[in-house]
Amino acid sequence: MSEKVRRMFADIADDYDRINSILSFGVHHAWRTETVRLSGADLGDKVLDCATGTGDLAIEFKRKVGNDGYVLGTDFCKEMIEYAPDKAKNENLEVDFEVADAMNLPYEEDRFDICSIAFGIRNVDEPVTALKEMARVVRPGGKIVVLEFGQPKGLMKFPYELYSQYIMPAVGGWISGNREAYTYLPKTSAKFPAGEHFLALMDEAGSFAERTSNKLTAGIAYIYVGTVQ
Repeated sequence: MSEKVRRMFADIADDYDRINSILSFGVHHAWRTETVRLSGADLGDKVLDCATGTGDLAIEFKRKVGNDGYVLGTDFCKEMIEYAPDKAKNENLEVDFEVADAMNLPYEEDRFDICSIAFGIRNVDEPVTALKEMARVVRPGGKIVVLEFGQPKGLMKFPYELYSQYIMPAVGGWISGNREAYTYLPKTSAKFPAGEHFLALMDEAGSFAERTSNKLTAGIAYIYVGTVQ
């Protein structure tokens, strides 16, 4: 991943959780809960969460897999992931966290049952490479689950474009002091392949026996699930 993107996330790490909750009106928590559900995670499963940020999805998975399960959260930005261990401890959950790049995961093949990434695949330099790496570390029959923003259509299209292009940068920039970051994030969301176009990237990876697309909140976000072949 580019050093510029890493520095951007490092700069907004202190306010990241608070701004996310404000800008999403808290709905991102429900999206993560649905991501875990669609992954098919069960008690005792081993899960790798890439681009874990401050650890929200990794913590959600740990609640599901229980004490007999194992969850490892990774992120390429050290400053972001530093907040994650205390969040897990505050909930009496044991989750490991490490700095790692989703395009070059330092883990052996078939180690995990599930590998996830939430709002991170659009920030990697080569999404197909990341999908291949995620599939490599998951056993055959295991799941890759991707939660990512989309581009809503219909009645939601214009209100969302107005909100993401003008209100998000203004509010995010005011709270964090980094308007550029909250201009960059909606711009990448608007350009990143969504729906059938993202499924085409999964097909290009050549790692999945099956894949599905699940629309959330009129297409503001999607959950993609791939079964590793």
